Amino acid sequence: MRMMMRASMDTEKANELIRNGTLGKLIQESMEQIKPEAAYFTADAGRRTAYIFFDMADPSDMPVISEPFFLELGADISYTPVMNREDVQKGLSRLGR
Repeated sequence: MRMMMRASMDTEKANELIRNGTLGKLIQESMEQIKPEAAYFTADAGRRTAYIFFDMADPSDMPVISEPFFLELGADISYTPVMNREDVQKGLSRLGR
């Protein structure tokens, strides 16, 4: 299922990883593991935040994906199922109108 993961990073923990030069490595390793279709990084409510769109093959993948963000960044994480335009069109075609 296509998912959007929102990871809002603790500012102090992220600052520490920036200072010691490991934040980029953590993000790169996470992206290699998750293999996202898209990933966006921004500030949201004053915190560094990543929005990562990817296919979650099995719910048991959640701990493997989440733990680096929890452990290293003290991140608040949420998962939301999402659709692209083709998914919406496919779903609408099933309405039978």
